[in-house]
Amino acid sequence: MANELTIPLLPCTSIDEIASFYEMLGFSLTYRQTRPNPYVAMQREGINLHFYGMDGHVPEHSHSSCVVIVQDTGPLFEAFAAGMRAVHGKVLISGIPRMTRPRVRNDRYTGFTVVDPGGNWIRINKAAQEPEPRTRLARALENAARQADARGDERQALKILEGALKQTDGTEPELAEAQAYRDELVERISATGSIESGPRPGA
Repeated sequence: MANELTIPLLPCTSIDEIASFYEMLGFSLTYRQTRPNPYVAMQREGINLHFYGMDGHVPEHSHSSCVVIVQDTGPLFEAFAAGMRAVHGKVLISGIPRMTRPRVRNDRYTGFTVVDPGGNWIRINKAAQEPEPRTRLARALENAARQADARGDERQALKILEGALKQTDGTEPELAEAQAYRDELVERISATGSIESGPRPGA
């Protein structure tokens, strides 16, 4: 068969809150119902996400996640960031909801993650590409992004990145990015006090 469509169905505490959040990111509400069960469908171009309201759902303890593959993460990140700035005056980088910046997570994938008000992790990945040679700091940056942005373990990521920064000779092209990410991790840890739900499975 061809032209199949798979749509994730994700939990939330409030369908209205989740709809407002995704409308901020440029999604359109394509369906809404309150009975017999609360349910909303959101769409942005080829990205379809559906949500159901669940009594007793705790976003901080959610393990719901999905992966969205795109040709280029940059334009989508910038569009999401612009929506956040228009509503909140800044890009949300800590707490729930939040969004990470696009970073290499392994030797073939670059991506960023949106954690929505329901605690769902929407992982936006760039289509696989051939790996390029990397410095030691670049590999540490990649490993830190995998720990924090994909697994939710900001403290381990900070440990990895600080260790690598202590060994830098100052010539690596990734130095400024690594320092900025270290500062972001410190802010994220300070904002939550602890990791919200611990390490998560995932890429």
